[in-house]
Amino acid sequence: MELLKNIQLIGAEGRPFLLDVYFDNQQTNQPVIIFSHGFKGFKDWGHWSQIAASFVEAGYVFLAFNFSHNGTTTASPLDFEDLEAFGHNNFSKELLDLNVVLDWLFSDECDIPSDTYDLNRIGLIGHSRGGALSIIKAGNDDRVKALSTWASVNTLDYAWGAEGFLDQWKEDGVYYVLNGRTGQQMPLYYQMYEDFVAHQPAFDTREVLKKFDKPYLIVHGTEDPGVDFQSAKDLHGWAKNSRLAPIEGADHVFNGRHPFTDTDLPENTRKLVEVTVGFFDEEL
Repeated sequence: MELLKNIQLIGAEGRPFLLDVYFDNQQTNQPVIIFSHGFKGFKDWGHWSQIAASFVEAGYVFLAFNFSHNGTTTASPLDFEDLEAFGHNNFSKELLDLNVVLDWLFSDECDIPSDTYDLNRIGLIGHSRGGALSIIKAGNDDRVKALSTWASVNTLDYAWGAEGFLDQWKEDGVYYVLNGRTGQQMPLYYQMYEDFVAHQPAFDTREVLKKFDKPYLIVHGTEDPGVDFQSAKDLHGWAKNSRLAPIEGADHVFNGRHPFTDTDLPENTRKLVEVTVGFFDEEL
């Protein structure tokens, strides 16, 4: 397996971000998967790299990247060192970053050997919030031929429903979310909500999925404490061309963790890879 590590691209508001490409340079015309991480996530979290390697073994080129405003930096891609960037993130910026990755893949700047991949067979995978973003992107970009979401939220405004929350957020201008792993209080500025409102219904996953006619696989753990399994049922009900693949007993990260030091993937992660590879084998 070959790895092009930490390729630097320019994302939203001119902010650089990093991209990894996993591939087998002995194979030709392979389909391409682009993976989007979730909230408080990053491309090198836990077992994502081992999952990428599993896709390469199955005959895919696998791209994973950090959103430009996810709080990491190009110098420290494993740590949330720029909480101001994190706080000023929004869905428009993340969709722009995902588009930058797709454009790079089609450009002369792409560093992947050209005979290795097939631009007519591109699939997206999104985890958690990255799932909802991938739904929106796949629904609006003809270059994307198939989609899978892992433990995805069903809507982008999933966290704003508590009574009085939006009024308080607007008044304060910011609210803080605790990163349980690092202990950091991570800011989210009110501009995120304003960006969401400004782009409805484009950011409405339900409306996107009502018109979505591409192959779509929904994978979700039945014991997900972060995003309830009902979200997967909702997405499946809204999308006319979807398949639902529950993984019994799996949590939000399919029983992975960070850091991940095991040699073998957890059983529920192996099931995740198996069902997703099988889907893309059929659809790409």
